[in-house]
Amino acid sequence: MENSWKMFEEFHIDEEMGFALPNPLVELPHPYDAWISIARNLPQLIEDGQLRAEVEKLATLSTDGLEGHKEQRLGHLALGYLTMAYVWGRGDGDIRKVLPSNIAIPYCQLSEKLGLPPILVYADCVLANWKKKDPSGPMTYENMDILFSFPGGDCGKGFFLISLLVEMAAASAIKVIPIIFKAVQCEDSETLQDALREIASCLKRALERFHQIHDYVDPNIFFNVLRIYLSGWKGNPSLPEGLLYEGVWDTPKQFAGGSAAQSSVFQCFDVLLGVQHAAGGASSVSAAEFLQEMRTYMPPAHRNFLRSLESGPSVREFVLSKGDASLRETYNKCVQAMVSLRKYHFQIVTKYILIPARRKSKEKGTSKGSSKSEDKGTGGTSLVDFLKTVRRTTERTLLKEG
Repeated sequence: MENSWKMFEEFHIDEEMGFALPNPLVELPHPYDAWISIARNLPQLIEDGQLRAEVEKLATLSTDGLEGHKEQRLGHLALGYLTMAYVWGRGDGDIRKVLPSNIAIPYCQLSEKLGLPPILVYADCVLANWKKKDPSGPMTYENMDILFSFPGGDCGKGFFLISLLVEMAAASAIKVIPIIFKAVQCEDSETLQDALREIASCLKRALERFHQIHDYVDPNIFFNVLRIYLSGWKGNPSLPEGLLYEGVWDTPKQFAGGSAAQSSVFQCFDVLLGVQHAAGGASSVSAAEFLQEMRTYMPPAHRNFLRSLESGPSVREFVLSKGDASLRETYNKCVQAMVSLRKYHFQIVTKYILIPARRKSKEKGTSKGSSKSEDKGTGGTSLVDFLKTVRRTTERTLLKEG
């Protein structure tokens, strides 16, 4: 943690992009370009009913020809899109329970190399799924695009790019973490306070970016179209046993779909600020257990970064021990910024998932209880319980006066 450059290199953290992959590749060499070709035409192939046939025609490729981290990440992203599209089809309930070996074998090989599961994760569809329209232009929504799309028009572009812009806004705060740890070790309250102000400011900026989601993502399209393709096969009644990866495993495997809980950035600030999500509790899988599980869906370098933070000095304990009202207030502003982000996340989930789920239940003429499966997150957990628990825990981290 002493040297910030070493930190960025070792943990695959970019100074500008944070945990996002800087300048992802957009093409793969032959013969892997066949994956890219299908992934790029996904919505049209699904609409024409040709997607599954096109996937089944693909040759089984060894992944040894994919050289370097960026080629492997693009391969994982493309195969993730192909897999989600193959399993969920047109999103009309015609679901495939077996992923054919010609796609399952290279996907699982590549996943093993990258230390990621063989399903579309946040590190794929958000962190590695972007490009600039004008390479010399700014990192703004208007000058950015995603590499691959699901059905639903620009809904996916809006969802993934706003998530990326939120990540980037928070990324600037990662740079001050080594300064914070050094300040705590040297008992330098003034430097610590300046660094904490920077974190509060970055988290506030992240919330401002989050507000843009309303401009680009339609709740009905998100709920009824895009969300289907982001759903996993863990805790999903549509695939209760999971998905069989033909030629790799003899039994079906269960993996959670992409989830914001797979973002390293907010877990990073939880650790830094001493927000401790307690294990156990009434729900079968507690918030703490779910967040720990979601770390296994992050790139290994990012998981290692979170572990290294956990072994660092406690910022919260230091602020408590100083009894300095001004320092405590600055620390609380950081925690409050996390509370605000979580409150807003709950509002978004209400607008984009809970309300459309209730509307769908009414249209079907079903009872309230039957919409329970619709209220689950793509990660397979109960959204309302999880988000409320995480928000309460964050609020309890605020330091009282005196």
